[in-house]
Amino acid sequence: MPTETSPAQPQPRFAARVADLVDEYGGPDACAAQLLCDRHPADAVAFTIIDADLSAADLTYGELRSRSEAFAAALRGRGIGPGDRVATLMGKSAELVTALLGIWRCGAVHVPLFTAFAPAAIAFRLTASATKVVVVDAEQLAKLAPGDDVPADPEWTTIVAGGDADEFAGLLAEHAPGGGEPWRSGGDGVLVELFTSGTTGTPKGVPVPVRALAAFHAYQEFGLDVRDDDVFWNAADPGWAYGLYYAILAPLASGVRSILVRAGFTPALTWGVMERFGVTNFAAAPTVYRSLRAGAAPPAGVWLRRASSAGEPLTPDVVEWSSAALGVVVRDHYGQTEHGMVVANAWADGLREDVPAGSMGRPLPGWVCAVLENDADTVAAPGSAGRVAIDTESELFWFAGYLDAPEKTASRYTPDGRWYLTGDAGQTDDAGRFYFSARDDDVIIMAGYRIGPFDVESVLVMHEHVVEAAVVGRPDALRGEVAEAFVVLREGAVGTESLAAELQRLVKEKFAAHAYPRTVHFVDALPKTPSGKVQRYLLRRG
Repeated sequence: MPTETSPAQPQPRFAARVADLVDEYGGPDACAAQLLCDRHPADAVAFTIIDADLSAADLTYGELRSRSEAFAAALRGRGIGPGDRVATLMGKSAELVTALLGIWRCGAVHVPLFTAFAPAAIAFRLTASATKVVVVDAEQLAKLAPGDDVPADPEWTTIVAGGDADEFAGLLAEHAPGGGEPWRSGGDGVLVELFTSGTTGTPKGVPVPVRALAAFHAYQEFGLDVRDDDVFWNAADPGWAYGLYYAILAPLASGVRSILVRAGFTPALTWGVMERFGVTNFAAAPTVYRSLRAGAAPPAGVWLRRASSAGEPLTPDVVEWSSAALGVVVRDHYGQTEHGMVVANAWADGLREDVPAGSMGRPLPGWVCAVLENDADTVAAPGSAGRVAIDTESELFWFAGYLDAPEKTASRYTPDGRWYLTGDAGQTDDAGRFYFSARDDDVIIMAGYRIGPFDVESVLVMHEHVVEAAVVGRPDALRGEVAEAFVVLREGAVGTESLAAELQRLVKEKFAAHAYPRTVHFVDALPKTPSGKVQRYLLRRG
């Protein structure tokens, strides 16, 4: 691979670009519908919607505008106005993006619901957000039926998309496009209310303002390096932050075509989409890359200019595989629901540099981050483990607190309000690059040693029989905690005591003698959130 440039600091042009984006999306007259749709050429393609059989249809900005204007009129007819919450329980489709733009034209707030949610998770979010209308795919409607988890007299009504009746299509036919100017909320107006995954407690509502679009747009340019001539596909689901922010919102903001696939993930379908549609810029969770790696080799026609990953740290085996299989080394990016992406091995010219093994990169332009000491709110020395934090004075910082949760909000900040605490542990090197260790509550402390699960997991997946691994701490009377591993094997491999011993020996040899897992469990699958993050707390429960 060619050697990249190694900038010590972002160039001044990036600072100027950040300032422009902040002005563009943060002004008092900012209008979501105009910024995300109406300002783009009517004949430009906003989305290419692809079905499981690889048939496809384009949705232009002109079509999206007229359809969303009609849907906005339908919502207003139901009494929906500025500040009201409207949820979507929908797959990736033209109907979904039409609904979103219609919601924002009214000044209403979008509440995303992931289609894999069970009724209890759906009802929790609808109740917590005081949602008034749910736009729901026909095949998802049963989840809203009254029962043990859903109230018999809910506060919300529904609009069903698809199926025999297809109420959604009927509303579009009944209402004419137009209907006056779209709502101008200004940069502080709430665009989305997205709930965290709840891996460390009750899901928390995150209000996302219009001005957050500046951060999303910046990441698409700086981190992903999406260009006008790219065929861009972010495979993440829009029911979660990475998919919503960067498969829908950022492409709409920038006017770059985005791919949405109306089908569940399979390696064969993913390779098929890449080959048939000539994908050049791809982003996905590490789980996707691991699954592609474990399956058949990619078709000869697959060629990527850029490949990016977010959600969980990349393990070295995926990075090594991607170079040969994809023609490009996949790069790790880091962020949260509360901010979007803030640290990355950025792809943009002027930011791109060689990536040291295991690094999640540098803070992107517009963000200032640091690792704070564990027992003081001061910046830790390079090489010292600590708490990953974000400077609240960062130009692109937009998080204003969780929905109706002042105590949870306060716990995220240092007492002086200067630093937002991500809840992640890590360290920096002498060059200012960041390295992820673990969630704060995932760190294993054994006989005074702090063991990051990621370090051990990265070694375990080096074994030819291992697809995935998760490591947690198990109480130990002598050492306080010891490492315990849960391992998913490749098809045909058998979990034996001999293999467990091999894996323990591998950790001793490749990482540290004291950090090897005292117990190795062979499991069929790891528990994960719908966004693909491993739920280590479930493994700890045993």
